[in-house]
Amino acid sequence: MQLRIVHTTGYEYDGGATASYNEARLTPATSAEQIVVHSRLDITPTPWTYSYRDYFGTQVAAFEVNEPHDSLRVTAVATVHTNRPAPAPPALAWSEVLSDEVADRQCEYLAMDALVQPPDDLAQAVRAIAAKARRPGAAARQICALVHAEVTRVPVTVDSLTPASEAWQLRSGICRDINHVVIGALRSVGIPARYVSGYAHPDPEPAVGTTVSGQAHCWVEWWDARWRGYDAVRDEPVSNRHIGIAAGRDYRDVRPLSGIYSGGNTSEMFVDVQITRLA
Repeated sequence: MQLRIVHTTGYEYDGGATASYNEARLTPATSAEQIVVHSRLDITPTPWTYSYRDYFGTQVAAFEVNEPHDSLRVTAVATVHTNRPAPAPPALAWSEVLSDEVADRQCEYLAMDALVQPPDDLAQAVRAIAAKARRPGAAARQICALVHAEVTRVPVTVDSLTPASEAWQLRSGICRDINHVVIGALRSVGIPARYVSGYAHPDPEPAVGTTVSGQAHCWVEWWDARWRGYDAVRDEPVSNRHIGIAAGRDYRDVRPLSGIYSGGNTSEMFVDVQITRLA
């Protein structure tokens, strides 16, 4: 499947900003399952820009605007061809996933902090699932299904981070909250898990040539001889409708646009995503 993404985001500054310093993680990644045919990043006002790959391998555009401006607008345009294979059955046994070798190699994706730490009742439910599952991959699927069934997705209202324990207790959260709940649950039983940012076409069978309004999306991957992607928000495997941008320990490693500014009283973020299936 070939998809074209136009993602426009930025900030409106109340009172204007005298300078701003930012990082954008908006360029899709190229892999065996996803080939970037074309990508472009347009920034207004015209900034000083520096590109690099971060610790996790994500393409980052670091830029600064050193002149007064009332708004900052970043438009990322990309054409991406996806060719993901059908989901494979679980590969590794528990003894392999829980081995010292995997713990050393994937230690960053086993780390637990307050953002992803599961509450006691969720941790207990997850341990019960793991105890009955023959392989970690099977347990991971069941954990995703559990969180999908229990936690209702709500629209984004503010750009803030909610701990997984709070989202679980409320039984609601935005896309990133649901993924943090899943990541903490997987790590609590020793399954390395990471956070992936990107896009997903909202239609199961996208029509060629039709542009639809979408939004930035996210999903989880767990280690099972390789990284296996799963969309816990929709309770479905990652498919050709998904386009990945960045992977990291949690949302903080993959923020699409982040930064600081001077001047101005407050800032308000805006986001618009348009997705078109080309072929």
